[in-house]
Amino acid sequence: MIKKINLGALISGSGNTLQNFIDQIEAGKLPAAIQIVISSKPNVIGLDRAKKHNIPTAVVPYSNYRDVDAFCRAITDELDKHPIDLVALAGFVHFYKIPEKYEGRVMNIHPGLIPAFCGHNYYGRKVHEAVINYGTKVSGCTVHFADNAYDNGPIIIQRAVPVFDDDTPETLAARVFKEECVAYPEAIRLFAEGRLKIEGRKVRILKPLNNT
Repeated sequence: MIKKINLGALISGSGNTLQNFIDQIEAGKLPAAIQIVISSKPNVIGLDRAKKHNIPTAVVPYSNYRDVDAFCRAITDELDKHPIDLVALAGFVHFYKIPEKYEGRVMNIHPGLIPAFCGHNYYGRKVHEAVINYGTKVSGCTVHFADNAYDNGPIIIQRAVPVFDDDTPETLAARVFKEECVAYPEAIRLFAEGRLKIEGRKVRILKPLNNT
């Protein structure tokens, strides 16, 4: 039987990725419990989504901190109030400096195929605009372990979609998000099963253990 893991989710806005987690958990497809949802902005829809499902929430307003280290410490302090196995960045638009105790236990999803169209200031609509403007024929999403550089940690899963000549950032975003809804829960399931092994820049996906 797969162990249920405890998630801490970091958001900054609508919480679409968070809602996908909630839906997958309630459908019995994701062996996880969301212990806390932390938002870097107050009064966002993502907080309402969490409260609707009786998930504890906290707000750590980025604008209240001049120092990124202080902001990140405040995030970590909120996480530490709960038993957290994995931190999931779910539409979190700020840099989270990962403390040593959470190394290898923070995941992020990027709406592009890393290492293309990623890094500082490449998030959300900006990624899809850049993909279309460059004339790229393929885009997609990337789930990776986060480290202390933007979109830099070792890749777990990537899923690709075509880019059409008449695409807008909105149509491309919708197509990519469908793949995000598959890829992110799958990466979390693999983590819960103990099947992800970080080897330098690579993540090796181990074969499932036979149930006895």
